[in-house]
Amino acid sequence: MFFLLPSGVPLLLFTFVPMVSSAWVSLHEWNLISEMQWVGFANYAHLLTDPTTREVFGHTVLYIVGYFPLVYAGGLALAVVLNRRLAGRTFFRAAYFLPVVTSWVVVALVWQWLLNPSNGLVNQILGFLNLPQPGWWTDPSWAMASVILASAWKDLGFVMVILLAGLQTIPQELYEAARIDGASAWQQFRRVTLPLLSPSTFFVVVISLINGFQVFDQVYVMTGGGPAGSSQVVVGQIYELTFRYGRAGEASALSWLLFAVILAVTAVQIRGQRKWVHYA
Repeated sequence: MFFLLPSGVPLLLFTFVPMVSSAWVSLHEWNLISEMQWVGFANYAHLLTDPTTREVFGHTVLYIVGYFPLVYAGGLALAVVLNRRLAGRTFFRAAYFLPVVTSWVVVALVWQWLLNPSNGLVNQILGFLNLPQPGWWTDPSWAMASVILASAWKDLGFVMVILLAGLQTIPQELYEAARIDGASAWQQFRRVTLPLLSPSTFFVVVISLINGFQVFDQVYVMTGGGPAGSSQVVVGQIYELTFRYGRAGEASALSWLLFAVILAVTAVQIRGQRKWVHYA
């Protein structure tokens, strides 16, 4: 018990106490300055009937739907390539992982410049190719796509490392047996690699969805939730309710609604993994 104190005390002070405090605040009306007023579950009732709540959850789901396929397919492709014996593969592994440890503010600012509609590098390249040049983060139709691109680029290295570790645990004898049986490269990938990579894939799916529901930094820096609220997400709305509108009670209630959604989604994944995750 004594040896748990160094980690147990910070966990209690910085995780459990804030959670209990947040739950208590969610039952009150509070503007962070005046005294709290008890309202019970009125904050939850208001949020559940507020169209804005559905909008921000919809935007968050849209972000996840666009983000996850990109980051997983890109990370898997990089992992497969860099799992081979290539000249300089250690350098490339480090280079692709570098964005993961880079500050989100820096990454978001760089991508905001790259996707600048007037003089951004991406639109300059598209113009050179005679392709349409979107408004990106200034256009309500493209703002979320801008955030998705930046997020996928930053997290590619993380997914690559996890899947690369999974690839290195697959016995080479299985590939040799498959080749002897006449399996093509695609058949080996489909019948050997993907099934035995499923534990790593499961981890990536769980972590990516949890992080996806909590997306905030890149949205705040790149679009601020705009234009016209087109890229506002749940955590961004929690921030706005607290520090812009002084409705800390509603913000706390919304954070608990988000927690419930994440818990439910994660529970479904853990229960469903029995059907598709194969442990060698």
